[in-house]
Amino acid sequence: MMHEDTAAIERDADTDWGWARAEDWQPPSELDTGVPHTARMYDYYLGGKDHFEADRKAAQAAIAAYPALPLLARTNRQFLGRAVEFAAGRGIRQFVDIGTGIPAVGSTNEVAQRVVPDARVVYVDNDPIVATHARALLAGHPTGRTSVIEADLRDPEAILAHPALAAAVDLSQPVALMLVAVLHFIRDEEGAQRIVRTLRDALAPGSALILSHGSPDFASRESAVEGTRIYRSASAPLVLRPRAGVEPFFGDFEFAGPGLVQLPLWRPTSGHVPTADLPEGWQDVSAYAGVAFKH
Repeated sequence: MMHEDTAAIERDADTDWGWARAEDWQPPSELDTGVPHTARMYDYYLGGKDHFEADRKAAQAAIAAYPALPLLARTNRQFLGRAVEFAAGRGIRQFVDIGTGIPAVGSTNEVAQRVVPDARVVYVDNDPIVATHARALLAGHPTGRTSVIEADLRDPEAILAHPALAAAVDLSQPVALMLVAVLHFIRDEEGAQRIVRTLRDALAPGSALILSHGSPDFASRESAVEGTRIYRSASAPLVLRPRAGVEPFFGDFEFAGPGLVQLPLWRPTSGHVPTADLPEGWQDVSAYAGVAFKH
């Protein structure tokens, strides 16, 4: 159906946020820099600086196999911003961004709190370096209410039961659940559909699911195979799914227009833009994106 239109930073439920101090920012001692990490590889694609030699080598190999990867990363970041702005415009004031990766310009809290200054944002990621960088991001944007939880998407029950989530988000009210470029790192045998269903079921009516997912549908078979091979040595495998494997993640949620589409085609501006105005090479962006709402 289509619709037309372990906490890194915590607070007690009865207190406001305490923003991290610069002297508190310390690199996590448990960080393994010798294994390529998907979040740091993504940072490399975006032109960031928060990556190590192993990440760069793996990312460069992935780009060699699939040259559109940097464009995919940029268009995915742009989709995130448009989707958050859209959800906030529909009245949603709470955002749970799982698998957020290393914060960068245009992150969820920056966009949401620009539209709704008192928006509440919870970041969830299983990489300790994300928490370190999130402290810096939050210190630079002391508006609204934002928290970071170190947890794994593979354990959705632990995320939902986390005290920092309960302190920041009221699940009896609409929430935007964000699974942007993360589910393609979860295998089917790890219960990908069950994980998303568990999270969807916890949401109140009026909530939104914001999702993007890598797919083999727009890339050559050779690129898809080689990209999957490269990610086997990273912190998580790459599981590209066709449209028929992505759409079920939305369950019975109702799609907002234009539905589940190739990533750059999801509301590229506030109006209808001819594809000639999209970035050069957009046809090679091998991913789907969609936003859907719970009745």
